[in-house]
Amino acid sequence: MSLIDIYVADEQGDLPVDLARWSELCRAALVEEGVSGLAEVSLIFTGESAMAELNQQFMGKTGPTDVLSFPIDVEPEPRGRVPDAGGSGPGEPPLEEIPQLVGDIVICPSVAVRNASDHECSVEDEIALLIVHGVLHLRGWDHVEDEEAERMEARERDILARHYSSDRR
Repeated sequence: MSLIDIYVADEQGDLPVDLARWSELCRAALVEEGVSGLAEVSLIFTGESAMAELNQQFMGKTGPTDVLSFPIDVEPEPRGRVPDAGGSGPGEPPLEEIPQLVGDIVICPSVAVRNASDHECSVEDEIALLIVHGVLHLRGWDHVEDEEAERMEARERDILARHYSSDRR
């Protein structure tokens, strides 16, 4: 059974966002990255001031950024008594019913608007890229080193080619 819940929220008023469309792209990218079974991800669209606060608090950087990812990396652990380490206690769900908490992706659409202009693409294309980029960070990808960045960008292009169409409205 594969059930990935995307909890999507629009907490900004700068740009209308198609929550259903972006939720589906996020889900598709997660599946591409091997997420299966019960899993949960939050996808939040926020304004510049909230993003600037998050960027300062978690990255030590000033000002808003386009996307931040917060992987939780918690795999459900077996529950039960220590001696048998596998039996559930009374009233606890079976292990296969405990969702994997993958993490949170926060996107700032107003920064995406500026990036789209710089990157000479549509705002929708930029948001799609940020969603896939955020998913890859949740799954452990990074782009600190040039070689990592090249691999990550290739993976982004691959996922977008399969699951995103820029002419859809």
